[in-house]
Amino acid sequence: MREVVFIKQNTDKWKHFEQMLQSKDRNNPDEIASLYIQLIDDLSYARTFYASSPVCNYLNDLSGRAHIVIYKNKKEKKSRIVEFWKTELPILFYKSHKLLFIAFLIFFVSGLIGWISAANDDTFIRLIMGDRYVNMTLQNIKNGHPLAVYNRENPFVMFFMIVENNIQVAFVTFVGGIFFTLGTALALFYNGVMLGSFQYFCYQQGALKESLLTLWLHGTIEISVCIIAGCAGLVLGNSILFPGTYSRLESFKRGAIQGLKIVIGTVPFFIVAATIESFVTRHARASQLFDGILIFLSLTLIIWYFIIYPIQLNRKIKTIEHS
Repeated sequence: MREVVFIKQNTDKWKHFEQMLQSKDRNNPDEIASLYIQLIDDLSYARTFYASSPVCNYLNDLSGRAHIVIYKNKKEKKSRIVEFWKTELPILFYKSHKLLFIAFLIFFVSGLIGWISAANDDTFIRLIMGDRYVNMTLQNIKNGHPLAVYNRENPFVMFFMIVENNIQVAFVTFVGGIFFTLGTALALFYNGVMLGSFQYFCYQQGALKESLLTLWLHGTIEISVCIIAGCAGLVLGNSILFPGTYSRLESFKRGAIQGLKIVIGTVPFFIVAATIESFVTRHARASQLFDGILIFLSLTLIIWYFIIYPIQLNRKIKTIEHS
């Protein structure tokens, strides 16, 4: 069967199923179950004959949402917040792994550019970080505490300032995707260049080791989640650039909702990062072993929740679908 014919024959059924899933009144579980079985059959057929087609992605997305509605238990229905972070966000994020890699690549390459630029131009770090910050850091290095900046503020005041700033940066990075992903790419590029140039500056001043152990105490989560916000922006931008089988407006709506959910999902991680930065980073020099363990645990958390767990959950859903 030609793909066009396959889509034409089943579009009304798929749209009807979507409407039922979106409706708060789901008093016909038998019909939902019947349509779900048909949907899984259609998905299997699409995977076999149209594996690289947008219709396959559409059916996969629809079946994932249907699985959440059909298989979640009563306790999960009463706890929408728990369900969001336990199932909905990881499933959504699994579909964005390619864009996450692109966001990471932009940030990583930008960091290298910042490092190389600072190494070849003594004025570059001042251009990026500002004279005031550079002079303050030089004075802190002279005093034997290169990153004393983390000790200046009251920890409670610092906590709220950091949370507000990080959420604002994440939101701006996400919204930048509306400019055909260019705004998001520029935000990732700027932050990557800034980090890379600062790390070289610390290396140049003989403070790289302390910089790594101090900055990455909170930065492991904070910077990772900034990249994830970049992923959300790319989701938004791609929904405009590549609408697939949807109208551009409908694709944009879906991309905006998906991207916004990803950004909302980063908030608890920003709070954890701000807690570490406000209350732990100021004591970073107390134990290098403790610093290393915390950095390792932070990295493990990020990799598990945003990469490994979504893959495991997706496999579990596929197993249920084919059982």
